[in-house]
Amino acid sequence: MPLSIHQKNDLRRLGGNIRRERTARAITQERLAELADLNLRTVQKIEAGNINILITTVLRIQRALACPWPKLLP
Repeated sequence: MPLSIHQKNDLRRLGGNIRRERTARAITQERLAELADLNLRTVQKIEAGNINILITTVLRIQRALACPWPKLLP
């Protein structure tokens, strides 16, 4: 089932929030991938808002960034 425009916008906002928090902590995409046990290309796609990810993946990223939820969720 294709994503709605609202869902796509939510994914872009989430990805942008992750990128903002990652760069604020001076963490590279490569390092975030290592910390969250993800593939680098997956991190790139998440930050670009190009993939719909599981909540467990969001949890791994949130823990890797040690970031409060309100800063990540759109």
